[in-house]
Amino acid sequence: MSSAPYMRPPAPDSEYEVGDTVEVFCDHDRKGERVRGWLRGIVVQTDTKMVAVQFRSSVYLTDGWMVPDHILWFPQLSTLIRKPRKRPDVIPDEL
Repeated sequence: MSSAPYMRPPAPDSEYEVGDTVEVFCDHDRKGERVRGWLRGIVVQTDTKMVAVQFRSSVYLTDGWMVPDHILWFPQLSTLIRKPRKRPDVIPDEL
């Protein structure tokens, strides 16, 4: 297929790409308890409107049901998904 000419590159369809690490504000398990907070996951699918994020731990819908495949979908512009924040470096105690 031939490419169409353009004056400048087209804008990217998505801020997120498959394989990106992201943080999502959701209900999840932490140390055996259910909490609501930021949890890291991996983007497994994107399109122009939605982003699918998969997690290693159990995640829950807002009505309390656990999601069996550990995948939550979010709109591209959702405030509940973000690029990961840097964690502060831990400096070991000097001996």
